[in-house]
Amino acid sequence: MASVQERLHKGYAQSMELKGKPLADEKSKYQRIRIFDTVANGRVMTLDDIVQITTRDESAYAEMLTHLPMLEHGKVERVMIVGGGDLSIADEALKHKGVKEVVLVDIDGRVVELCKELFPEINAKAFKDKRLRIEIADAFEYLGRKESKNRFDLIVADRPDPVGPGKALFGETFYDRIKGALKPGGFATFQTGVPFYQPWEITEALEELARFFPRSGLYLSVVPTYIGGFMALSWAGKGAGARLGTPKGIKRAAAAFKKAKLKTDYYNPETHAACFALPEWIKRLVP
Repeated sequence: MASVQERLHKGYAQSMELKGKPLADEKSKYQRIRIFDTVANGRVMTLDDIVQITTRDESAYAEMLTHLPMLEHGKVERVMIVGGGDLSIADEALKHKGVKEVVLVDIDGRVVELCKELFPEINAKAFKDKRLRIEIADAFEYLGRKESKNRFDLIVADRPDPVGPGKALFGETFYDRIKGALKPGGFATFQTGVPFYQPWEITEALEELARFFPRSGLYLSVVPTYIGGFMALSWAGKGAGARLGTPKGIKRAAAAFKKAKLKTDYYNPETHAACFALPEWIKRLVP
């Protein structure tokens, strides 16, 4: 049986056994895109041989980056997604009836095209939703536009690891632009690596976020194919009152979840409350 290997961390790799021939294998202007079915993890997309999404565990990532801040906020109307060309995060955001607009900004239009064709299980509803706007553009540049100023209640940075075209989506200038595009009281969420193998990402990200936001922090998810156990998700709030993970916010989110009757595979109020509890070794990475 053919297999695909991902070697993201020094001294460690994972291998996935393929089911049939690859569905897509091509180089876009920016990266190599591969989509294939696997024996254990469903349909998978890799970019430059790094796993981006699998149909088996995408919920643990997409739901936690969206529902958690949206339910605590309570009145999210406009969402921006940085990257996210597979549309899994857009699909989750659009489940909220109060949302008026979701703007997805991905630099690689070919990723969006292939995911529309090959991942209908997770994005067919999103593509049909009139509230969705897809911009094929550099998200870093888009955040700096005049029309982005104070526009969004939530910005989800579904950024890749800091290699290739994703490098611009890390660092102080990026966080400053995120702050400028958020409405007062708004939130931004970010993937911040797998702390078991990428401990520095937490420390660096939280140090940089603290320079621009009065409130920021960390919570956890577990995405099995992002090898290393816990996945670190960081957040920042624009304004002193914009804070995630407070007892009041968790209680408000639980009530909102029940009222909204959201269908989820990973997220629930109990997981929401628990994800802010950090193991001691991860606490030590928080500056």
